[in-house]
This record gives sequence, structure tokens and C-alpha cells, in this order.
Amino acid sequence: MAAEELRADARSNRDQILAAALSVFRERGVDVPMKEIADRAGVGVGTLYRRFPDRDALISAAASAYLAGLADAAATAWREEPDAWAALARFLRECVQKGVGGLSSAIEPVAHSRIRADPELIEVRGTVTDLINRMTARAKADGTLREDIGPADIAKLMTLQIYTRPGESHPEAIDRVVDIMLNGLRAR
Repeated sequence: MAAEELRADARSNRDQILAAALSVFRERGVDVPMKEIADRAGVGVGTLYRRFPDRDALISAAASAYLAGLADAAATAWREEPDAWAALARFLRECVQKGVGGLSSAIEPVAHSRIRADPELIEVRGTVTDLINRMTARAKADGTLREDIGPADIAKLMTLQIYTRPGESHPEAIDRVVDIMLNGLRAR
């Protein structure tokens, strides 16, 4: 096998491990056995440890992937939507659908100091903050967002977690709650 194929395979394994870690951390927190993450990723524990030598390295990489995903979602909404309100609404809906609240609750307390000290994470976090500031300011200027709502309010709403009762459709519950939230944010 060529070296380039190995690198692609290694990248694929790393991506699978990070996706599994993000999913497991969202569901169960960061203290889950590493073997469970490896199993979810479809790789051996040895492969996981070759990519991430310890739990802290995996949590740091997961925090980076988590913030990069938020930055990408915010940038895509800002670029593709016709106005700031639509971009803000799309971004908030995606955050709730992706379970950002569960992931944030799991990663943030453990990685708080790293997120605030790592230059790469500071930059990505700054990108998310800048986009939220721009969406919020523009939506207010357009008269579509209530004047008393600021970026800190939006940051809190990004982490909204929706409980779904047994027998209830999770996507429908999310849609209903997000619609109520957005109606509350809209300027009269």
C-alpha cells in the first residue's frame, strides 16, 4: 500500500474516531471507556491510541472539531441565507438539531481552560463569536430581532436541549420548540 493511501486511511480513521467521540460524549459525557469510542468508530483501541495518546488529547481534538463545526454552520448560514434573521434562525435550528447543548455540557467543563488557552481553539471560537455578533447586529438593524436580545442570549439558546417524551418524534419536538423560541426572538 502506498504511503499516500496510508495517510488517507489514517485520516479516515481519525475522522471516524472524532465523529464517534463527539457522538458518545454528547450522549454519555467524556468519562466513557475509550473502547466504547473505538467500537463506535469501527476501529481497534490500538488505532484510537495511535491517533490520540490519551483521553485529554481526544477531548482536545473533539473540542476543536466541535468548535470548527459551529464555525462552519454559522458561516454557511450567513453565506447562504437571504438575510440575517434567516441565517440566525437556521444556525440556531442546526445547533439544536445537532445536540450542541449535550456536547457543550460534556466537553466545556473538562476542556474549558484548553479552549481558552489553545491558539487554534481561540481563533475558531472567535470566528463563531464574530459571526453570531454579525448576525445579531444585522438582524437588529433590519428590525427582525428584538432589540433586547444580544449575542450572549444567542449563545445560550444554541445549547438548548429538547426532551422528547416516549412515543414522540424527536425531530417534530425540536421543530416545535425552535419555532416557539424563534417567535419569541422576533421583533414585533
